[in-house]
Amino acid sequence: MKTPRQPSLVVFTGAGISAESGLATFRDANGLWNNHRPEDLASIQAWRRDPALVLEFYNQRWAQLQTVQPNSAHYAIAGLDQAYDVTVITQNVDDLHERAGSTKIVHLHGELMKVCEQHDKGATYPYAKPLKVGDLGPTGRQLRPFIVWFGEEVPLMPLAQEIVSRAVVFIVIGTSLNVYPAASLVHDARRASPKFLVNKEHSLGNLGLDRDGFEDWTVLIGPATVGMADVKRSLLTKLGTPDLLDRSQAVQEVLRHMQDRTPSLPVSDAELKGLIEKGRD
Repeated sequence: MKTPRQPSLVVFTGAGISAESGLATFRDANGLWNNHRPEDLASIQAWRRDPALVLEFYNQRWAQLQTVQPNSAHYAIAGLDQAYDVTVITQNVDDLHERAGSTKIVHLHGELMKVCEQHDKGATYPYAKPLKVGDLGPTGRQLRPFIVWFGEEVPLMPLAQEIVSRAVVFIVIGTSLNVYPAASLVHDARRASPKFLVNKEHSLGNLGLDRDGFEDWTVLIGPATVGMADVKRSLLTKLGTPDLLDRSQAVQEVLRHMQDRTPSLPVSDAELKGLIEKGRD
């Protein structure tokens, strides 16, 4: 059970963590999707120009999301919730953090599993089937993906800045730090120590930081799945709670096992108990 004394930990994630689950970007070798740059489709201008094309693009992204699962980096982040007050701030629109068990998530750029009415993001509805032009919401307006497009404001930025400014541990995973205003959140983590970067490249340089600006960062170059395991081990050991590693790994194994089963092959009570007990040995 959480107590108010748990330290605040903020994880800032980008596309790299989802890519390791097999979530494609719908780009081919030419960097195009059906002869269009994806950036040109994820814009309010594109929606006004050709809503049917934009819906086709997002319907394919939505369909692919149904085929992938959280990876061990997602589960490692969720597992830190046993020792820290964890908030995930993500640039990703998928629901992989939710499915891995994280509960406090700020989606800066929207959520692919939700839709809203055109000109009204105040109410959302499940993205339960492919969208088409003519699909209307309760007030009679066209439904669209609940996504923050280029050309639109990022309404949750002030909340994200406030959360990051209070963090005592700050972890950046799988982002090039090239997309603004989201990338500017790194500058708000002045209070945090330690700070970690887990990425396939040293992306802190994209913020214009010199070498002095890297001194309070631990940089782990490589896959999110590998680097996040090291970060989790370091943090739990520092708190003197390494036993939580075994417990959280057991929970992750249960979740992955359940996701892999079909409805015709349920997990029995005995199997579930065995999986949990395995992590206690």
